[in-house]
Amino acid sequence: MVRIRSSAALLLAACLALPAQAMTVFACEPEWAALARELMPGATVHMATHAGQDPHHIEARPALIAQLRSADLAVCTGAGLEAGWLPLLQQRAGNARVQDGAPGMFYAADHVKLIDPRPATLNPFAGDVHPEGNPHLHTDPQRLLVVAEALARQIPALPGATADVRTRLAAFEARWQQRMADWQRRAAPLKGRRIAVQHTTFGYLWAWAGLVPAADLEPRPGLAPTPGHLQQVLTALRAQPPIAVVVAGYQDARPARWLAGQLGGGLPVLTLPASPVDPLAPQALDSWFEQLLQPLLQAAAR
Repeated sequence: MVRIRSSAALLLAACLALPAQAMTVFACEPEWAALARELMPGATVHMATHAGQDPHHIEARPALIAQLRSADLAVCTGAGLEAGWLPLLQQRAGNARVQDGAPGMFYAADHVKLIDPRPATLNPFAGDVHPEGNPHLHTDPQRLLVVAEALARQIPALPGATADVRTRLAAFEARWQQRMADWQRRAAPLKGRRIAVQHTTFGYLWAWAGLVPAADLEPRPGLAPTPGHLQQVLTALRAQPPIAVVVAGYQDARPARWLAGQLGGGLPVLTLPASPVDPLAPQALDSWFEQLLQPLLQAAAR
């Protein structure tokens, strides 16, 4: 009997000595994967999308269903960005931890004020209209910090969360505040400068930097540029050309190149990454924001 009790005690001690199982995070977009890695470097992080994909339009593949099924936490943008595919993933995954309203489901858009809300419409030709507002909030460094703070408040309530989340948030906050001050100083030459854009992917970045989107290559949000609309944009920009034509990395740059060629003067076409390209690398968000700012500064200095 003593031997049995001793064996049981040893087994219990061995179990207690085992490290806690790392959390599994499902990130709808790369920016949230990068943020999860900042706050939980030991977590297993799965990503539904990468920087070369339009996050509006993702296929609910079996691999994504399996990843969401195993997740302790899902971090997504919300505001309708993933409306075409995330609900189907949630339904098929059957994971109660990451259903809407559950502690493990986090929407970044719930924690910041969104810009440019649009009235809801049943018009099928209206394009990608988001009644809550522009969902691409991560391109504003200040809003991204607010999201980080909100996520850090939610994580400790989840099973498997480590106790150092607040410490890691403090380190991220301190570094990010320094970065923002530097970026704001360097972005001063961009204030009031005009750009031509395709979609509202970087709408928050334009507002943060004081850039003026003078024309949109899309005739409707999310609809591909048409020859007729491009001609109208060309006519409108001839009198006062922008400093650049900007497209996201997942967009077809040919319409932008045509417009820039018609405007002449070596007008640059900037293809900017809409999300971190390598989100699990150290300080991926810092590197990504530099990749956004540097080409814009170079275009302004021409």
